[in-house]
Amino acid sequence: MLSSRLNIARDDGLLPLTARWIVFGARADDDLSALGADLQVVQGFFPDVAALRARGHDVVTEPSGAFDAALVVLPRAKAAARDLIAQAVVQCGTVWIDGQKTDGADGLIRDLRSRGTVSSVIAKAHGKLFAFTGADLSDWRAEATRHGDGAITLPGVFSADGPDRASVLLASFLPPKMPGVVVDLGAGWGYLAREILQREGVTACHLVEADHAALTCARTNVTDERAQFHWADALSFALPGGADHVVTNPPFHIARAADPGLGRDFIVAAARLLKPQGKLWLVANRHLPYETALTESFSKVTLLSDDPAFKVVQAERPLRQSNRPSNRTARTSR
Repeated sequence: MLSSRLNIARDDGLLPLTARWIVFGARADDDLSALGADLQVVQGFFPDVAALRARGHDVVTEPSGAFDAALVVLPRAKAAARDLIAQAVVQCGTVWIDGQKTDGADGLIRDLRSRGTVSSVIAKAHGKLFAFTGADLSDWRAEATRHGDGAITLPGVFSADGPDRASVLLASFLPPKMPGVVVDLGAGWGYLAREILQREGVTACHLVEADHAALTCARTNVTDERAQFHWADALSFALPGGADHVVTNPPFHIARAADPGLGRDFIVAAARLLKPQGKLWLVANRHLPYETALTESFSKVTLLSDDPAFKVVQAERPLRQSNRPSNRTARTSR
């Protein structure tokens, strides 16, 4: 755990306790008390932001101010991790870096040793904490990728290499007419929203996305004036007046662990958002056990796709008992 490694570094006198810290990528349950009270957290995932702010932390999406020390909590994606480290180096000469082995900590140590000085490594609880000093890492800053259709993506966002096959399949089953208000739940960088807005009768498309970087891409990729953008937790998002359609390719991982319960919560959230005659359009990996959640949340459920890898489902007429917010939060990737 991050806290156990930080506590070791503090107790060994390695951390500058009077410093003002900037922390990149801290998550909802990370204990930062070993760094003292004067710190700012840079985080773009909405549920983490809400949880950290509730604990009294100053949380921003971009650094603001001057700092004496920096800590980077490694994300899963290598390019995103490099970008955070490069940002931290600009803020402070010495940067502490913490991550699980599964987050690529060992590979980053090797890469950084070829660029500067890496301290002794604190290894505990399947993770590593170390300090890095002495290099310009501006070449590690993340750059947007522009795709052939004109869309841009950033490293670390879901499906950064282009539309994922599940979303493309779902788009192929959307009807030519979708009259009324549509919610793209977990909108990512905007692929499905662009498809939705090509359908006849759409009066508004609400893109709901927890990843600030992905939503930033979506604001560039979706320029239709009917689009509205919401940086929010999909499981607690509310829409006054309700929606006529919800379209979603829900995530089913918490960190690296598969959690089908997350997709089921997306189904409950969709039912809560929909008007009484509303419709859900959903794609999911075929093996995921969503059938019970669908039949408990909707009066009619139709399987539209016989694709060997994915199922596309249309569900109609949400049941009243589904109109309650989830007490969970969406945690990361598909």
